[in-house]
Amino acid sequence: MPFAADVAALVTPPHAMVAPAQQTAWTTITVRSGDTLWALAIKHRTTVAAIATKNRLARGGAVIHIGQKLLVPAPGAAKPAPGKPATTPTKPTTTPPKKPATAPRVHVVRSGETMSGIAKRYKVSLSTLLATNKLRASNYIFVGQRITIPGPGAVAKPAPKPATAKPAPKPATTKAPTTRAAAVAASKAKLAAMTVPSRTETADLIRSTATRHGVDPKLALAIGWLESGWNQRAVSYTNAVGVMQIMPITGTWASQLAGRKLDLYDVRDNITAGALVLRALQNMAESKDQAIAAYYQGLYSVRTRGLYTDTKAYVANVKAIYGRL
Repeated sequence: MPFAADVAALVTPPHAMVAPAQQTAWTTITVRSGDTLWALAIKHRTTVAAIATKNRLARGGAVIHIGQKLLVPAPGAAKPAPGKPATTPTKPTTTPPKKPATAPRVHVVRSGETMSGIAKRYKVSLSTLLATNKLRASNYIFVGQRITIPGPGAVAKPAPKPATAKPAPKPATTKAPTTRAAAVAASKAKLAAMTVPSRTETADLIRSTATRHGVDPKLALAIGWLESGWNQRAVSYTNAVGVMQIMPITGTWASQLAGRKLDLYDVRDNITAGALVLRALQNMAESKDQAIAAYYQGLYSVRTRGLYTDTKAYVANVKAIYGRL
């Protein structure tokens, strides 16, 4: 069963990640508790880089504070320039070197980029790009991540080599299952060596943490129970760990929301990560049910594909547990 971590991220709809149009009206907002530059970029349909540049923020806007005044695009103000596409791909960090048609290239993800935008830039289909990198549409990509770009017309098997050439090395992706299995084993061993609270103590931590972050404690308890049975030593086959079943990549996003590095193996930080992700999803989702579904499937996937059969069951189970608490 997929776990919450798989979902956090691609909470960003594609229109929120494209570069803003040149003709944009800006309005002033005040930073509130829990705001991050990433969340503001999503909300106002622009990029982190655009807000940081417009406001001349130090270190690319790595730190913003409550009460700070920021300029953001006004609602409905952005208009595409006549005769130009509505969205303009950002320039890559470096010009991809020219290689044979079937030779893969590597793109390093920058702030505000999406897989669909990268696919458009390199003129490859999104499905091919996702398959090449063993990703799903709901997966979150992060700044600095290396994305393999297949050559035009790439096929599943490499081109034939001369008889005297050395055998082609196995694709790096064939090591993924072994790498993941090793990561899962390491997580289980680490948690097995740690002291964790009882279920009753864990439930108390979920209530207090959810309340502190403005999340319905019963909803956090219901999701925590369905994900792990309130067991901090739980580890999924995707290496989602702890009470709230947070994957490392989701932990990175939760740390941005928290404004500090969260240790997912620490029960308090794990529950904090789940509460912050749930709060962010509730702020962006159209309904409570959609937020619950997004914790499991991903908000972008929910919006573009609808609820999968197992997602519908997940939502129903969370609501049933909620009703019994």
